[in-house]
Amino acid sequence: MNQRDFRKHAHELVDWMADYLENIESYPVKSPLKPGEIIGQLPQSPPGSGEPFEAIMEDFRRIILPGITHWQHPSFHAYFPANSSPPSLLAEMLTAAIGAQCMIWQTSPAAAELEERMMHWLAKMTGLPEDFTGVIQDTASTATLCSILTAREKFSGYKINDAGFGDSPRFAVYSSTQTHSSIEKAVKIAGLGRERLRKVAVGESFALIPAALEEAIRQDLAGGLKPLCAVATLGSTGSTAIDPLKPIGEICRKYGVWLHVDAALAGTALILPEMRAMADGIELADTFVFNPHKWMFTNFDCSAYFVKDKEALIRTFEILPEYLKTREAERVNNYRDWGIPLGRRFRALKLWFVIRSYGVEGLQEKIRYHLRLAQQFAQKVQDSPDFELLAPVPLNTVCFRHRPAGKNFTLEELNRLNAELLERLNASGKAYLTHTKLNDVYTLRMVIGQTHVEQRHVEAAWELIAREAGRG
Repeated sequence: MNQRDFRKHAHELVDWMADYLENIESYPVKSPLKPGEIIGQLPQSPPGSGEPFEAIMEDFRRIILPGITHWQHPSFHAYFPANSSPPSLLAEMLTAAIGAQCMIWQTSPAAAELEERMMHWLAKMTGLPEDFTGVIQDTASTATLCSILTAREKFSGYKINDAGFGDSPRFAVYSSTQTHSSIEKAVKIAGLGRERLRKVAVGESFALIPAALEEAIRQDLAGGLKPLCAVATLGSTGSTAIDPLKPIGEICRKYGVWLHVDAALAGTALILPEMRAMADGIELADTFVFNPHKWMFTNFDCSAYFVKDKEALIRTFEILPEYLKTREAERVNNYRDWGIPLGRRFRALKLWFVIRSYGVEGLQEKIRYHLRLAQQFAQKVQDSPDFELLAPVPLNTVCFRHRPAGKNFTLEELNRLNAELLERLNASGKAYLTHTKLNDVYTLRMVIGQTHVEQRHVEAAWELIAREAGRG
């Protein structure tokens, strides 16, 4: 493809993207295809010679698009927001065109210094303590692994990276029963052993019980283990439960335990001053992560990871082959030493575009709107005799189930009833919800946080849910 053709097709693609976003509500939210329907249309072997762009785009429309679940659809209420926005899309286009490899300052000074400033902006926007320093990771899962690895090295005197575990302490890690599966995965990857992850009990609101955490730590100390790290969650994946940071942090400080705070979804809500009470005690944390690529209208991937002890992070991950040595190393941030990969994308650019385009007030307005919509939906559930709330609604996720009035069901029957309801809802193509289980109860999750969601979409979802429930 020559430059003339590139220009022509690039303009065509921009028009296609604008049309897609403008007409996205005409698509079924969830792809209706069955396993194998896409791969069955793809040739077994690659083409021997190049094909025209027009043919590739035609196959994109014919083969690929029907197999897409449209995360940017305003009736997408599943899992969690994975938002985009026009300014973020435009920045991604520039990032792709520049194609910079941003591993060290010298390979793109603007990428390193813009990232440093964006992390400073995010810290101010969310009210984080001034002693936190930030870096952009790809996901919260990676950030959590970085935190646990840093704790492992710091608490072992930085010996495990050099000599392996050897006679190092037998470490234990703590999280609630509701924390994200990435914590368990990180414990496995870090070599601590899955059996050393203590899943601490939660209360009625599904938040970790501090007294249960302290008891677990005491038991491990009595058993000869070294309590290493506790993970507190702001906005758990299942129910958006808020763990009480202050008492958890005080327990961690009492026993010398590293504290990591996972606020992957909920961290964006901290840009609202009225929501910062949920982060009371954040000054006791060692590390903190949230994802602008979830609820701050910034394309995946962009995870904001903050640390108190920058030197411990760098000492854990730094490695300096001759070909990466530069004269500026002492005066700049070489972010390849702040995490696992050497290669890094220019993620700060899209964050810069988004924050400048919306402004802090514009971002706050949208988050407040989503929170109001969630409360309105929760009220509809409470007002209906045939539905019930199953968890508090501190953020933008409503956990509920269908429970027809005047009828007696076993738990198994109600679980099956709601599973069938979810299948009908998603098969309609008009909305997409997902589920979890809370205390073995099959729970429908209505997530309200898509960039372009409006009250009419939420009301339409409720009408669809009520209608489909009546057919069960």
